[in-house]
Amino acid sequence: MQRRDAGSQSRIPAHPRDDHNARQLIVAGLAHQRAGRLAEAEQLYTNALEREPKNSYVLYLRGTLFFQTGRSDAAIQDLRHSIELNQNDPWAIYILGMAFQKQGKLDDALVRCTEALRIKPNFYQALNSIGNIFQKQGKLDEAESRYIEALRIEPDYPDALINLGNVLQEQGKLDEAVIRYTEALRIKPDYPDTLYNLGSVFQKQGKLDEASERYTEALRIKPDYPAALNNLGNVLQEQGKLDEAVACYRTALDLEPDSPDAYLNLGHTLTVSGRFDEAVRVFETAIGLAPRRGLSYLLLAATGRIIPGSPYLRRMEELASDINSLPEADQMELHFALGAVYADLGDQERSFRHLLAGNRLKRRRIDYDEAETLALFDRIRAVFTAELLACGPKTGVPSPLPVFVVGMPRSGTTLVEQILASHPQVFGAGELLHLPHLVRSFRQIESGVVFPEAVTVLPRERLERLGAAYLDGLRAKAPSAARIVDKLPDNFLRIGLIHLALPQARIIHVRRDPVDTCLSCFSILFAGRLHYTYDLAELGRFYRAYEGLMAHWRDVLPPGVMLEVRYEDVVADLEGQARRILDHCGLAWDERCLAFHQNQRLVRTASAAQVRRPLYASSVGRWRVFADLARPLLDALRGERVG
Repeated sequence: MQRRDAGSQSRIPAHPRDDHNARQLIVAGLAHQRAGRLAEAEQLYTNALEREPKNSYVLYLRGTLFFQTGRSDAAIQDLRHSIELNQNDPWAIYILGMAFQKQGKLDDALVRCTEALRIKPNFYQALNSIGNIFQKQGKLDEAESRYIEALRIEPDYPDALINLGNVLQEQGKLDEAVIRYTEALRIKPDYPDTLYNLGSVFQKQGKLDEASERYTEALRIKPDYPAALNNLGNVLQEQGKLDEAVACYRTALDLEPDSPDAYLNLGHTLTVSGRFDEAVRVFETAIGLAPRRGLSYLLLAATGRIIPGSPYLRRMEELASDINSLPEADQMELHFALGAVYADLGDQERSFRHLLAGNRLKRRRIDYDEAETLALFDRIRAVFTAELLACGPKTGVPSPLPVFVVGMPRSGTTLVEQILASHPQVFGAGELLHLPHLVRSFRQIESGVVFPEAVTVLPRERLERLGAAYLDGLRAKAPSAARIVDKLPDNFLRIGLIHLALPQARIIHVRRDPVDTCLSCFSILFAGRLHYTYDLAELGRFYRAYEGLMAHWRDVLPPGVMLEVRYEDVVADLEGQARRILDHCGLAWDERCLAFHQNQRLVRTASAAQVRRPLYASSVGRWRVFADLARPLLDALRGERVG
């Protein structure tokens, strides 16, 4: 997100002081500064100070120019001198605060901006900058209140609208953020940073077309915008437009050849498209640019290409030997990377100790309400009774197009999708967020009633509209496909709604050994909000709740709606299980489903490398190697509470 400070703008704020003796030099300097001729302006201000060394206004102007050009030390010196001569000058005090903020001295910056606000109570620019300081300090509520106060004074202040949108986005209040960014664009329609920030919200909401439009518009205004190119590449990658995504990243690298982020995005896109050797070379370049960055090693580890004696393993181990010198996020990513590499090399105990450390760091960084999460399972069971689900054939939109593959993450859902997607009549769409977004719309539509209770008051027409909206989005993915697979694992929460809105949809529930499943989840630093996976006991309790909900669906769904597939059975008898899966979906047998690992389709999940190898049994029962280390999980799965 791009923040805005009044002090970072090119205009020079109006100032009451304009001494007659230096007037001509000041007027000429201001004209040059406003026209962007900064060297000429600086020389004129210096000439003015030679005539009048104690002219506080010229010191203020030159200090502001130094701040504009990134010379914070020089700016601080001039501004302090100006304030000594004119102690109640709010603008000089404010710009001094901005110079401290630029140096990362946030406490000093806050003192100066607060002092400027005391002198000038309607100083909305200072309020905006105080909000930015609080936001950088992680004090989001305080930041939000300062932006709102600035807008109370000046409702059409685009910087505060943009920054308020940023803090709302950071708080997860995405719809409110969209409103603020849209207001800012009304005032300043051609501002590329606002378009970029709005695109990032749409991207988080899964509204990829809208995100792409905003990034494209930002790039039309500002073609040399590497951040927008990177994010547009990420959207194109999510849309499966891999060649276009790669082109965006390469253009970004033309503009910023030393950008590790662009290399990491490029490498990730090559990984999900199965081009592992190319990806490794790209990650090696990223590591060369940022050798202490944990994410580079984590993404490299995901390719499965780090072998014994690898120089990159040695680098990871050297970093781990002094891990406290790294920022916490890099520590966390490095632990997960080493956990993956040691697991690949067969050193399971060493792997698990790094995973314990990485998960501990991740858990500290997230807010997970376990009681609320587990209560949702009870609420779903209470709403979706056998009587309600018996109405399925009478409601919704009858279409055999959708196939939902559900289950816990890391249970084999990607493998089943890959088998299905290898059939010529099937398109594997990956983990779609369309259905969760439709479910979240219940809050507005049903006057505050949320899922699952909202389902009990939905008229039949609303269920039909929901089903039709989902199908419209699905058909756009592959208009000629006979079946399209939505492989979002946690759609197991929405199975009842799926049956009511799409009564002919086929559901495939993939199961795997509970401990293998949970420990595989524990080994992954997920990109999404799977907050229950970073503590072994919480993970075990979530699994028990999931298991209870799936037992409920087995009891209340009409026969033939849901097929249960065990991962271990697929490993032991691929053809037999593949035939069951195709038969359940109403598809004829095709031998290509047995060669699923040769399918070069886009795979964006953590299983991208695994599903491009033939089936292997080494992951079955692997948890037994470190059962003692996993004791909190084992106790939770048995229903025993620890601590």
